[in-house]
Amino acid sequence: MALSMHRDSNSSGSGSSKQQQQMDASKYVRYTPEQVDALERVYAECPKPSSLRRQQLIRECPILSNIEPKQIKVWFQNRRCREKQRKESSRLQTVNRKLTAMNKLLMEENDRLQKQVSHLVYENGYMRQQLHTVSSTTDTSCDSVVMSGQQQQQNPTPQHPQRDANSPAGLLAIAEETLAEFLGKATGTAVDWVQLIGMKPGPDSIGIVAVSRNCSGVAARACGLVSLEPTKVAEILKDRLSWFRDCRCLDVASAIPTGNGGTIELVYMQVYAPTTLASARDFWTLRYITSLEDGSLVICERSLTSSTGGPAGPPATCFARAEMLPSGYLIRPCEGGGSIIHIVDHIDFDAGSVPEVLRPLYESSKILAQKMTMAALRHIRQIAQEMNGEVQYSGGRQPAVLRALSQRLCRGFNDAVNGFVDDGWSIMSSDGVEDVTIAVNMSPNKFLGSQYNNLSMLPTFGGVLCARASMLLQNVPPALLVRFLREHRSEWADYGVDVYSAASLKASPYAVPCSKPGGFPSSQVILPLAQTVEHEEFLEVVRLEGHAFSPEDIALSRDMYLLQLCSGIDETTTGACAQLVFAPIDESFGDDAPLLPSGFRVIPLEPKSDGPAATRTLDLASALEVGHGGARAGGEADTSNQNLRSVLTIAFQFTFENHYQESVAAMARQYVRSIVASVQRVAMAIAPSQLSSHMVPKPFPGSPEAVTLAQWICRSYSVHTGAELLQADSPAGDAVLKQLWHHSDAIMCCSVKMNASAVFTFANQAGLDMLETTLVALQDIMLEKILDEAGRKILLSEFSKIMQQGFAYLPAGVCVSSMGRPVSYEQAVAWKVLNDDDANHCLAFMFMNWSFV
Repeated sequence: MALSMHRDSNSSGSGSSKQQQQMDASKYVRYTPEQVDALERVYAECPKPSSLRRQQLIRECPILSNIEPKQIKVWFQNRRCREKQRKESSRLQTVNRKLTAMNKLLMEENDRLQKQVSHLVYENGYMRQQLHTVSSTTDTSCDSVVMSGQQQQQNPTPQHPQRDANSPAGLLAIAEETLAEFLGKATGTAVDWVQLIGMKPGPDSIGIVAVSRNCSGVAARACGLVSLEPTKVAEILKDRLSWFRDCRCLDVASAIPTGNGGTIELVYMQVYAPTTLASARDFWTLRYITSLEDGSLVICERSLTSSTGGPAGPPATCFARAEMLPSGYLIRPCEGGGSIIHIVDHIDFDAGSVPEVLRPLYESSKILAQKMTMAALRHIRQIAQEMNGEVQYSGGRQPAVLRALSQRLCRGFNDAVNGFVDDGWSIMSSDGVEDVTIAVNMSPNKFLGSQYNNLSMLPTFGGVLCARASMLLQNVPPALLVRFLREHRSEWADYGVDVYSAASLKASPYAVPCSKPGGFPSSQVILPLAQTVEHEEFLEVVRLEGHAFSPEDIALSRDMYLLQLCSGIDETTTGACAQLVFAPIDESFGDDAPLLPSGFRVIPLEPKSDGPAATRTLDLASALEVGHGGARAGGEADTSNQNLRSVLTIAFQFTFENHYQESVAAMARQYVRSIVASVQRVAMAIAPSQLSSHMVPKPFPGSPEAVTLAQWICRSYSVHTGAELLQADSPAGDAVLKQLWHHSDAIMCCSVKMNASAVFTFANQAGLDMLETTLVALQDIMLEKILDEAGRKILLSEFSKIMQQGFAYLPAGVCVSSMGRPVSYEQAVAWKVLNDDDANHCLAFMFMNWSFV
């Protein structure tokens, strides 16, 4: 900027037109290039300097001595305004490019759907014609048709011409066929695709995701837009180990360049089994990397089998060979930068080789879409946003480091679940009951150069022991179960075992914990570390705060830390797998800290039918949706969720000293059995019950029906305060409960008993959101735990007033949710809730205008 003019706001004038023009000319200051450079240097250091800084600038810079401080102030204001306009213009241009590319993508999808409709119309007309022909023919003509069909079966047409599939020319022929079939799936109508519910296209969405219907194997397809160049996208997608969490290894056996500038690769890949009840899978594939005439990059892949020909793959005794049907990635450049990606995954997992109850794991296209197709697209979008500086990371760790930690947690948990022999795992003899399997790994090769290297340097280190179990669950939503396990660790974990796991990180000797009833009291605080773009995965640090009740427990009362990875806890996503994996860490753990992951994995066993199963959870919200007006007639109750089944896999790893192996194995077996029992209790509590036409919210033990409780709360509030809690139209029956549930302020009730801590017994939706809990887990939260010290003192001083007067107003303050997050509120009201006999039933609180700090 060579010149800059500034209007002096102090000048004023009136009079003739000539005088006005003269005054207007005096209202502007023309800046020289040197003055502009000086101001720009200051702006780069401080865009909003104070008045003292502006006066100092005039004194230190002689070329600005003829400009008043107020004029310099306005220059900085204008400069900030121009910078804001420039950023907004750049943002709008970026959004416009995204929308243009997405519009092109949607138009192509629309064209594909129109082709599919035309194809279906043609097939429909052809079938009508055939039916008409069959109905008008004689029996003799039918016999001739049958005979001709038998002759065709006796002389079938070969699918592939005779060729030497082991030669480069034969491999190229297979590659070109794979390319054509893949493009037909990616942009054509080779597969009948059904779009997943909730996948709305947009500039910031993951893209368009669809699953197959009525095809061999399982297939998923996704297309989306990312702000990376095609070559970078291809590089990321080829590195399947970096984004496919179930990939154990991927080896390129050979690479053959082709005459058209492409590359043919022979690839061997091993995939972890999702549960202990099934075998792992491996693939022997041909991968073809080439470019199209329009500049698009293609990476397509298919298995080499006896029908396709080609070199035989390496044998593997612990794996079942699965078949990858033509799949791959179509990466097209966008105008103005970025890429449009089409992803197709089509796999036959050989579901017939697994127990019938587990076949839905290998027959669900939704699970394939979640684990492979959407995972690839999300990973690319994550990398793109990190490279553009759009992702904020905490703790001084780079995004790549956090991704590596997440990958190590998943990989370590998968290793524990599968327990491959070639990794050094061996099965210990059982104690007569086959519910828990104990595997031991004492191989030195396992620990050298791996994440356990630091542990193996301990002088008496004997190895790693893993206790694992699997169980089937009925009518338990995976997301709800995993979220409960995450938020309420004290319901299933043993503090002494956590202490033992944490002690394994130290070089000092450690002993096997003794089981104590209920363990040691502890509370957890979850500290967010990172989350993915779509918020489907969370990496966090959990601080376990220990407390001792006796002198001998002081050694076990110190705080401990876990690195924890949680995914799939969004209840709105149907058919999603949920997982909670954690590993003990030191307080100041490094990027390469040793990790020994344990945890839970819940996978839904959806039936092969295409109808999506509805999900429903046992909380007050779901019960409110079913009342006298919304209930189904007898015999029409929704039983879709009653058939919801899932498989839960549990794996816990422990290190042990040489002379403690048997003792640690006994402890681990007992510990996992206690966890299984705890999970069964939790599952029974959160499993939805059969609905009926007279359904009301399930009451807590010893509490009135929810509708009656809601009436007591509202009536007591009106009696004590003289104001109405709900709307003035005096609702009755279920309407009271509905209005109370949807009230904008957080309303909750807690018990009032002598010589006992006040625990919560009821909360509306806003109250559950504020406490970050569920209605089932509400009874685990004590009133004193959510109030800070100031809040407890105020409540204690006002308690006598509440009991005598019936209510009290509490000033603004801060409380804490069950997850440890501070919550501020502008005012709170506490009042006694009286039953029909005017006796004290509980204490109610209403927190107004609350928000997370």
